[in-house]
Amino acid sequence: MTVGTAFHPRTAQLNAKMQWREWSGFFAASEYHDSHVIEYNAIREAAALIDVSPLFKYELRGPDALRLVDRLITRDAARLTPGRVYYTPWCDEHGKVIDDGTIHRLEDADGDQLIRWTAADPQYRWLRLNAHGLDVDVADVSERDAAIALQGPLARKVLEDATGEPFGDLRYFRRRPAALGGIPVDVSRTGYTGDLGYELWIPAERAVEAWDALVAAGEPYRIRPAGMLALDVARLEAGLVLIEVDYTSAVHSHIPAQNFSPYEIALGRLVDLAKADFVGKRALIAEVAAGGPPRRLVGLDISWPEIEALYAAEGLAPYAPPTVSRTHVPLLAGGRQVGRVTSTGWSPILKKMIALASVGVAHARTGGRVQVEWTVEAKRKLVSATVVDVPFFDPPRKRA
Repeated sequence: MTVGTAFHPRTAQLNAKMQWREWSGFFAASEYHDSHVIEYNAIREAAALIDVSPLFKYELRGPDALRLVDRLITRDAARLTPGRVYYTPWCDEHGKVIDDGTIHRLEDADGDQLIRWTAADPQYRWLRLNAHGLDVDVADVSERDAAIALQGPLARKVLEDATGEPFGDLRYFRRRPAALGGIPVDVSRTGYTGDLGYELWIPAERAVEAWDALVAAGEPYRIRPAGMLALDVARLEAGLVLIEVDYTSAVHSHIPAQNFSPYEIALGRLVDLAKADFVGKRALIAEVAAGGPPRRLVGLDISWPEIEALYAAEGLAPYAPPTVSRTHVPLLAGGRQVGRVTSTGWSPILKKMIALASVGVAHARTGGRVQVEWTVEAKRKLVSATVVDVPFFDPPRKRA
């Protein structure tokens, strides 16, 4: 049965159109306002609150907590000192990605290492299986801890007013404890929007108080709640992958073509083959030695004039879909299919039609030209697209 998150007493009142979707057993607002573009504008121009409590959250505690992390993730956990946060994928023994998420090194307590692990899919069994022989306790704290993303160029001002603390010194992918109106919270300099932002990890029983404190502090900065539709546009502009959309988890794949290594989904930069052994390392070494995978995830800049021409041919005004399409469509070059588009959408800030696509390595070169299938009036046509680097939108304030 789908239930509300710890913030539901507030988000339910704000969701005037009652547009909900299910996210890991919880209600998540698709949009709160007449249009999700209003919420997207808050992310890019002011400040937005996004309830991300449905993320799976695990607490690893014990002398071997860091060893367990290092055994699983593709990055070198030896460098994950207290106060740092890693974004990372983790793989199965074949080097195929199971999931991606953030790993937070908390302050060690009573001589024990303490880690917060977040994920899109359930990972408790995987963590427990790989903890064999290690002195570490793994606890599912998904319902104990609420989480909210405070994102946008004015997010820091809102956070500082709400806590009474300066946050200009909290660097990108760092974290520290704070107090929000007397509520103990953990603040990480992270987010899924590609903008200046923070994520707050809050005791679930005090989530409503925390929401009220942030809204009160954010009122002078035009803060708004934002739903999943606005978040999807922002994460596409940021070139951030979405599980079961831009790649399939190795847990859910049915055929080899549905398995993806980190190198195939633009996460190769997060693989350290020089670190200690980790699950999937041998397979990834072999993949690199063989010349790398045959496909890559790339960005596409889709020709808007050609889209306009297709609508004009049907006597119609051009239409830019306001939401991100997660429908996979063919990608062609030289008259044959060379890949598929995974996420497509109009970027309001760039005024472009953009997409992420999985494409054969021969056509993954930046500046290369391909064709995307585009349907108008139930007629499938082709429009040109240029392979571009991601992220599409990468403001300096994101890391400031």
